[in-house]
Amino acid sequence: MGAGSPTSPDAQFHAGIAEVYQRLLVPMIFEEPAEHLARVVAETTPSDILETAAGTGVLTRALAHSCPDARLTATDLSESMLDTARGQDAGDVRWRQADALDLPYGDEEFDVVVCQFGVMFLPDRVRGLREARRVLRPGGTLAYTVWDRIETSEVPWVVHSALVTATPHEPLDFMSRLPHGYFHVPHLRDDLEEAGMPDATIRSLAGTSRTTAAEAAEAFCHGTPLRLAIERHSTMELEEATRIAEDALRRHFGPDPIEAPTRWIEVVARRPA
Repeated sequence: MGAGSPTSPDAQFHAGIAEVYQRLLVPMIFEEPAEHLARVVAETTPSDILETAAGTGVLTRALAHSCPDARLTATDLSESMLDTARGQDAGDVRWRQADALDLPYGDEEFDVVVCQFGVMFLPDRVRGLREARRVLRPGGTLAYTVWDRIETSEVPWVVHSALVTATPHEPLDFMSRLPHGYFHVPHLRDDLEEAGMPDATIRSLAGTSRTTAAEAAEAFCHGTPLRLAIERHSTMELEEATRIAEDALRRHFGPDPIEAPTRWIEVVARRPA
């Protein structure tokens, strides 16, 4: 999801990334958490939902199914991601380009703000949480997910380890640093408290990613901002990185298909009434 500021290169998504993201990453790692988070939101019986960092709309589509009577607004910083999302069948959704750090909405407009795997990309996470609180009505719900430590999600861990090993003097550590770098529960609670939302339930959830070695290598190297890190690297080329990742996956998992554990953290916080 394109959650960062326009000047943050680690969170940029161009059209090529968005296409691979939707085609390969969404079914591999995003659909299962989206369905779970949508059920959590549905339990609040919302009337007005704002989604930030919506990406290509995997959670948006799950929310449209789980909350058919709610007014659903989906935003993302990246127009490329939104263009891909608009091409999916999400129903009656209000799509809008927006920065999660400076939402273009008035105070207390929504009873739910939801974000799947976007908060960790925010250059200022507390500011983003405060913005969510600002647009929430009193008693409203903020629900979001972040990835657990990278070692608990086996496929990205294998890709990450192979690329870091291959680049010892300039490590390609994007995956552990950002997507899987915001998982310490005390840190999550501190940020929520600083943002004025200390009443929160935080839990770790487990799922299964299903893929092949070739698809997973392409997904992470071509369909995430890791691609930008590779393209900026002084010695590594994109196709070489993809080959290294695929070879490592085949050595680790053996013949296709791959079924591997994945783990994420789900946060549900309430704005004080």
